[in-house]
Amino acid sequence: LKRAHGLGLAAARIAAEKLAADLGRKFGLSGDWEGNTLHFERPGLKGALAVHEKDVHLTVGLGLLLKAMKPSIERAVVAEMDQLFAKLPGAAKAASKPPPKGAKPKTASKPPKRRGA
Repeated sequence: LKRAHGLGLAAARIAAEKLAADLGRKFGLSGDWEGNTLHFERPGLKGALAVHEKDVHLTVGLGLLLKAMKPSIERAVVAEMDQLFAKLPGAAKAASKPPPKGAKPKTASKPPKRRGA
């Protein structure tokens, strides 16, 4: 899962720590930071949460027994990430940046010409 944000690295790291604490309580996870990446695991689950200046990227591998619970785990994780990153002030701003200078603007296609009248 990947979420863009407009928080900057320091604020995103704080949000990621909150995400890790919340999910740790819910799923019994523990982990350690290595730079701006949190590596976590528990029996049947292993993953990493990488925090960047403009986005966060979560990767999770599920063991055989937890794969059956993937939809409910994914819903819980997505809800947490959306709450902490996508809905924070600045996230919408980061997602709707204007195109870079020199980029060609998208133009709408012309409606077809009518025959007869």
